[in-house]
Amino acid sequence: MQEIQSIAEKLIENVERVIVGKKGSIRLVVTGLLCQGHVLIEDVPGTGKTMLAKSLARSIGGSFKRIQFTPDMLPTDVTGVSIYNQKTMEFEFRPGPIIAQIVLTDEINRATPKTQAALLEAMEEHQITVDGVTHPMPEPFLVLATQNPIEYEGTFPLPEAQLDRFLVRIEIGYPAPVYEIEMMSLQKTVHPIESLTQVISVEELVQVQNAVRHIEVSRDIEEYIVSLVNATRNHAEIYLGASPRGSLGLFRTAQARAAIFGRTYVLPDDVKAMAVPVLAHRVILGSAARIREVSAQSIIDEVVHSVPVPGGEVVR
Repeated sequence: MQEIQSIAEKLIENVERVIVGKKGSIRLVVTGLLCQGHVLIEDVPGTGKTMLAKSLARSIGGSFKRIQFTPDMLPTDVTGVSIYNQKTMEFEFRPGPIIAQIVLTDEINRATPKTQAALLEAMEEHQITVDGVTHPMPEPFLVLATQNPIEYEGTFPLPEAQLDRFLVRIEIGYPAPVYEIEMMSLQKTVHPIESLTQVISVEELVQVQNAVRHIEVSRDIEEYIVSLVNATRNHAEIYLGASPRGSLGLFRTAQARAAIFGRTYVLPDDVKAMAVPVLAHRVILGSAARIREVSAQSIIDEVVHSVPVPGGEVVR
């Protein structure tokens, strides 16, 4: 487990050279990375969403592609297209930017739903189908998506089916004044990402991802995870609760968090810490909650405090 912790710290420290004062957000992204899950970074423009994704991709190495989503993009602009070659008299597949190990989909909610749907098969099944022919994705395959809040003009909210395919959703937020001053100093002459180097290999990442799956999760912890997810399905303020994919996501991210902190076993605190990033984007609030502008995060926090911890009591 020391190897996993060491590699995670390398990644976090390297990305912190670019994104200062946001260690918690960076740790969440690395957690999703170790779980072989896709990460959605959501926040207002200018808070470093794209830089965070690019910094992480540069720290890992391997093939990297960036897709800038716009309203006029077509699904084939993402997946690729088959073109007829008159010399060979055969169709040739020209792969799109989605075929890479690390894919940054920038401002994903600026594309139309049809183009957004082009990512669904790739994210879930690690393959794409173009003109009836299936093309596998390289391993590891990770989508780091950024989006602006939907109240901004020119955006299309991601459908629930696609949101559910993101393992975690994180928010970066504005930096504290002291870190904003440090950021200006770091970028006085050149952006720090220009000097950012690769700190681990793709092979090391794959080994760590496989090792994370062997972190011990007791039966009590498994029941605790299911109890939390079931609570979202029976909550008065929630129209649609988290899916079984949410349970698996909470299970995997708790394993990764335990490994990052140097443990070979999962604690209830690991589950509680990952509940909001893993579950909040998977629930659909009822109309009464939306009218009162209740956030999904606050409801998940309430669920975490109301469901008894293994060996503990209900917190009122």
